[in-house]
Amino acid sequence: MPDTALLIVDVQSALVAEAHDAEACLTRVAELAGRAQAAGVPVLYLRQQVDLPGVPTELLDIHPAVAPQPDDIVLDKCSADSFLDTPLDGLLREHGVRRVVVTGFATEYCVDSTSRSALSHGYDLVLVADGHTTPERPADSPLPSAAQ
Repeated sequence: MPDTALLIVDVQSALVAEAHDAEACLTRVAELAGRAQAAGVPVLYLRQQVDLPGVPTELLDIHPAVAPQPDDIVLDKCSADSFLDTPLDGLLREHGVRRVVVTGFATEYCVDSTSRSALSHGYDLVLVADGHTTPERPADSPLPSAAQ
């Protein structure tokens, strides 16, 4: 049994629609998911519960480019921290997981919160450098650009 799990955070169609380098990121995440599935590594999708008026419900689901397979696990969450008020920790421990590989959306919010929480829960962490993305920002934003 592998001691590693792949976490795919908030890769939902409506959320990644305006993300930096979204197609390339989705391709990398899909490749990682395929390799994990082939190796028997648990793949867990975290799905942010959001209310976006005017956005069709199907766009709030996981992007079709990285759609879960039948053996994958999909967990809904209401926080940036994928561990908070979800069964994530219990499921990982049930599978004997000691290391999590984290991918997804948005780098400085849910990916960051989930990564920090994984460390706080005692997991080894692998953050896939090119496997997460964030929204593009206006050129005059005081925040770092998505590419940065």
